[in-house]
Amino acid sequence: MSAQSPDVDVVTFGCRLNAYESEIIRTQAGAAGLTDAVVFNTCAVTGEAVRQARQAIRRVRRERPGAKLIVTGCAAQIDPAAFAAMAEVDLVLGNSEKAEARSYLPQPELGRVRVNDIMSVRETAGHLVDGLKDRARAYVEVQNGCDHRCTFCIIPYGRGNSRSAPAGEVVAQVKRLAAQGFREVVLTGVDATSWGADLPGTPTLGQLVARILKLVPELARLRLSSIDAAEIDADLLRCFAEEPRLMPYLHLSLQAGDDLILKRMKRRHSRAEALRLIERVRAVRPDVAFGADLIAGFPTETEAAFENTLSLVAEAGLSFLHVFPFSPRPGTPAARMPQVPKADAKARAARLRAAGEVALARHLDRQVGRTALGLVERDGVGRAEDFTEIAFEGHAMAGEIVALEVTGHDGRRALARAPVLVAAE
Repeated sequence: MSAQSPDVDVVTFGCRLNAYESEIIRTQAGAAGLTDAVVFNTCAVTGEAVRQARQAIRRVRRERPGAKLIVTGCAAQIDPAAFAAMAEVDLVLGNSEKAEARSYLPQPELGRVRVNDIMSVRETAGHLVDGLKDRARAYVEVQNGCDHRCTFCIIPYGRGNSRSAPAGEVVAQVKRLAAQGFREVVLTGVDATSWGADLPGTPTLGQLVARILKLVPELARLRLSSIDAAEIDADLLRCFAEEPRLMPYLHLSLQAGDDLILKRMKRRHSRAEALRLIERVRAVRPDVAFGADLIAGFPTETEAAFENTLSLVAEAGLSFLHVFPFSPRPGTPAARMPQVPKADAKARAARLRAAGEVALARHLDRQVGRTALGLVERDGVGRAEDFTEIAFEGHAMAGEIVALEVTGHDGRRALARAPVLVAAE
């Protein structure tokens, strides 16, 4: 995807947090007066993500030989030398530097690589954006970085240690977005459930959610992005039980369903603990849906261990899967473990995706005959409260909330009749 200003294109790879930060990049680069430039906001979660970024850089250089090409994001933070070695690249910026307008100004004395030690960063970016260009919903970065060291994950070295945005700043931003007409706001972060641990009084994510819903009554929908399956605090559970404006969907960072593999991943939850968390949320919010990230072919994974992950999909009642074949990242402990053959990892990922298709079809079956409230993402497509994608007949404007009578599905998304506009309160 890309965000654009008249003179700057921002090409985004990876997570929702990157999409949010690309809007900051667009704003800051524009403020610096940058012209005829393309900024690549990279991802480092897999080797494939890095390969795609490098491929895109080469392609854009061929298409725009005179443009200034700038590389930033997690892959650039972790391995700036690799991008600096590319003849196509004019400038490499770190994850902290990309949020500062001065980084985009000509500073030849600093050289082509401007990447500082991310572990020294102690605050979240102070640049709050007023929504995302051409998006139906707005994202708010409440947290960045991660204090955990999962053996497969390189991201802490790209994002730094966990740091939280103060609650007052978050609430003020959500209020501004609601005043601009955004009906839905998504709270996002690298490790959102750790929000508040570094703030005075160590407030919890649930307390932040409750505060937003209380102080911004005009906001129709509040949604959480991916969260750690290891924890959900009591206040957040209470919000799910009592606050219909908190959307009934959780995307969990599960990664595996086998206890030995979870231990070797250095995850903080067991299979049973993940299932209990899901049960606790479902008990107080029966209409909740769950998605999950799952890795196939983690080092030392046997067929029996994989079967434990495969069976978790149905046992946990998951509806939406993000499946990744294991990709060893240099510098991580998992890269030094005995590897599963790539062909086996790829085959297991395919089996997991097939299970995900069955799970999604089962979820969609349950939607038939219901009337869902959908946030229109683009004409003819909306997203229900439980994150179900719904294709509908007729027309509606992006950002509107409409009532959609679900008549069937195509295995990928629900199908509905013409929408009925739901007025803002």
